[in-house]
Amino acid sequence: MSRILIVGGTGFIGRHLAIALREAGHEVDAMGRRGLDLARTGEDEMMARLRCADMVINAAGLVRDHGGNSMRAVHAEGACRLFRACERAGIGRGIHLSALGAAADGATAYQATKGVAEAALASSGLDYCVLRPSVVIGAGGASTMTLSTLAALPLVPRIGPGTWRVQPVHVDDLCDLVVRLVAMPGHLPRRIDVVGPQAMNTDTLTAILRHWLGLPPPRWLPVPEMLLWAIARFGERVMDGPLNREVLAMLKGGNIADVAGMEAALGRAPRPLAQALARHPAGPPERCHARLFFVRPVLRLSLAFLWIATGLLSLGLYPLAGSLRLLAGLGIHGALADLALYGGGALDLTLGLLLLWRWRPAWVGAGMLALILAYSLLAAGLPAEYWLHPFAPLLKNLPIAAATLAMMALED
Repeated sequence: MSRILIVGGTGFIGRHLAIALREAGHEVDAMGRRGLDLARTGEDEMMARLRCADMVINAAGLVRDHGGNSMRAVHAEGACRLFRACERAGIGRGIHLSALGAAADGATAYQATKGVAEAALASSGLDYCVLRPSVVIGAGGASTMTLSTLAALPLVPRIGPGTWRVQPVHVDDLCDLVVRLVAMPGHLPRRIDVVGPQAMNTDTLTAILRHWLGLPPPRWLPVPEMLLWAIARFGERVMDGPLNREVLAMLKGGNIADVAGMEAALGRAPRPLAQALARHPAGPPERCHARLFFVRPVLRLSLAFLWIATGLLSLGLYPLAGSLRLLAGLGIHGALADLALYGGGALDLTLGLLLLWRWRPAWVGAGMLALILAYSLLAAGLPAEYWLHPFAPLLKNLPIAAATLAMMALED
């Protein structure tokens, strides 16, 4: 039994590795950013946290610069500090999750920063193995989530011209490989391209995922490449996950490799993707999750714009005399009316902007629900025509509250 520390242990691959290694009888410490943040934790602090480990697995990674962390800070600078800390702590073995095409002069920032880490490992004194996976498919994976979402659409977008090739591997095979490497006597193989048995275009990959979701064969929607890049740029701003230009560039450049090294290290052929997915059948939760992926940002943004608009209207875009007459109908006059009008407008605008910036959406949603309740209780004193108006301006608070609850449930 080995004592294994997984850096990035709360991410997609790290979580699966932790389960597989524990089932194999190893003692595992799966650290997320709160335990060891490659972008911020210093080398001395890393060394102190590594002393009890026999082996370190670096599964930390970003698919884009996000949340104050950059790929260079995590993949390159942080990984290099980690390797130096491992040497100083006397840890002899390590496994590093890299990427196909990784090189210091790689075609994308993702591949280039991963390449810097590989070069640092090569000049270290560690007995290490670099794993270079293609697209990794499995429960909880960002790529799986995005591709499943596209596959679940009534018209399935064609990613690129249908000629971009990938060689997807299921996360179970990656975990089996790591379990074998941990138990391997002697020196570890220096590098393994972690790929599935079949290279395929993105159309085939999407069709396999659609079949896994239990949906009928796809009807394709060709997407011009320029539009695809524009969508990726937009996705970088409004959504988490791998819908970005870095990933598109790697897909366009090809994400395939010879499977022989994977077969030799794994001791068998990796499972075809459809077969591997069939071992974890999709059900209603997976289909629901796929269908709601694009709904989530739309719901958040639409609520944010609604509250921003109501705030701006209250603060003067709507004639102030009309707003004050409405408040007078509730018995609110003078300075109290001004406070209610401008204070309510400022609250509406603040909550809308906070939700637009995605600052603690659950907290912001709770504030919105509290204001909806307060406004509704105040409106109860208005004449009946406000409630019975054909456009139902007050009754619409009910679906808005329901939409807010849905947003709170969907946002992480």
